[in-house]
Parts: sequence; structure tokens; C-alpha cells
Amino acid sequence: MSTTAVTVRCPACGQDLEATLAPEPSTQWFPCPRCHAPVPVLRPREPPPLYSWEVLPGLYPALPRPRVPRWRARRVAAVGLLAIVALSIAFAGVLAYYAVGAMGPGAYSVGGTVVTANSAGTRPVSGASVTINEEGGRSATVLTDLYGNFAFTGVPTGGILLHVVLAGYEPANVTTFASPVYDAGTTGITVLLASVGHGNSTNASLTPFPDLESFLASIGTGIVMLGLVAGIAGVAAVLTVRQDRPVVGVIGGGAGLAAPAALYLLALGTPFPATIAATTALAGFGAFTLALRAIEISQTAPAPRAD
Repeated sequence: MSTTAVTVRCPACGQDLEATLAPEPSTQWFPCPRCHAPVPVLRPREPPPLYSWEVLPGLYPALPRPRVPRWRARRVAAVGLLAIVALSIAFAGVLAYYAVGAMGPGAYSVGGTVVTANSAGTRPVSGASVTINEEGGRSATVLTDLYGNFAFTGVPTGGILLHVVLAGYEPANVTTFASPVYDAGTTGITVLLASVGHGNSTNASLTPFPDLESFLASIGTGIVMLGLVAGIAGVAAVLTVRQDRPVVGVIGGGAGLAAPAALYLLALGTPFPATIAATTALAGFGAFTLALRAIEISQTAPAPRAD
């Protein structure tokens, strides 16, 4: 089937619209050149006249002008984009608050139990040497008591490395982290020692952040990423308000939809699960705006070409 050129009148403002219809689909949408309202155009299937009022127009009264819905997809998309901007800025502010709080001073107690495995389960080990290496470079060593317990006090903010050694067993290393806004676990730590010959040294990490620098770097990257999302959605909202451009709505909505995934990849879901859960609202607005504008693109035929 070839393309068909038709002229229709916009039901919103009465402006004539020249549209070149593609072979498919049967109903296609074109933006009005005056008010930008979407105008549905049905591809003619038979040559006119089709109805008696086309043959005898004077016998039939003119039909009332169809009422246009009050809402516009463009306005709804603009509201969704502005919501993405507001939420991104809010979440970036929360992360900045956490970053400032993480650099505050702190004194923590670090302790736990050293155990070994046997056929009956596990048993505590006394006399094991436990060395703590703090991020500032200070270290200290204690021996476990009769119940396998060990403890350190006055540990400052930052990454913490525990190194456990006992004759006849493989050495074990445990990494954790402590700060005023995020504590990966400093008490109740269980260190399992493996017998010599049963494997290499045991390495366990209670946190994805080995030190304060990596923690702040991840938060800073999250703030920058949210700032980019707010910027992209803000520009898309301005362009959408000024002119009906579904493509920019798709881009802005996609940015909001991808924000929670980016925060998850930065491992910020571990220290701040509530913040990451709250970004589902951001993803929801992004998905809604993206779907709304994508549907419009799929239902709008190509713009007519000037001959």
C-alpha cells in the first residue's frame, strides 16, 4: 500500500492539518501545528463519498465540535520529569548529609569469638592471637580467653582489619567498618579457624568498603549521579513544557528509571537500605514518564514531507 495524503481539522483549535499517512496502522496520530494537540487520523479504505451526508450535505446539520480531554500527555510527562528532579535532589541531599556525618569522630568497641569446627559443630578457642589494624595505622594484639572471646576498645572511625593466628590453624582475616552513620558490625564477630592443610587462610569481609576513603568515594559518586539525573530530567521538563517532544521525555524518564540501579551498583544499598528502597518512587516516576512518551512515539506517524 502506498502513502496517502489527507487534510483534517484539529478538533481542539480548528486548524487544518495536512498529514501523509503511512500504510500501517489504520489509525495514526499527528500533532496539530498550532496547538500541538494529538489529532487521530483514520486511513480511508474506500474513495469518497462514503456516506449520504457527503452527497447531500445541506440536509444534515453540522456535528458539534468534539470535546478535547482537559489533560494533556505532555503536561503529565512534564510533571513526572519535575518529580524526578525533586526526588533526585532530595536523595542527593540525604547522601551528602551521610557523607558529612561519616567523617565525624568516633570510638567503637570491637569484639567477638574465635572458634574452630569439629564433628560436633564449633568450639571456642583460647589463646588465639587477635591483631587489630586500624585505618589510621595503629595496631594492637590480644589473646582470646577461655571462652574464645576477644575485645578492643577506643577504635576510631574507618576500616578495621582483624588478623587471627593460632598454632596448628590457618590464619584468618576479617574486614569490617565503623562510622557514625554506618556500622558494618563491630561486636559479636565470629572468626572460624581452619586446620592446617584444609585450605588457605580464611578471608571474610563484613562490608564492601575497606576504608573511609572508599566509603566517601561511593557516596560522592552517588551524589554526582543523582545530580546528572536531576539535570537531564530538568532539561527534559523545560523542553517538554515549551514544545511537545516525546523523545526528551523518554530520555528523562530513562534517567530516573536507571538511578536506583546505579546506586545499587555503588553498593550504597548495604549501608543505607532505607534510602535505596525510597528510590523506588524515583524509578516509578521514571518508568511512567518513559512509557507515556514511548507510547506517544509509537502511535504518531512520521511528519508529512513537503513536496
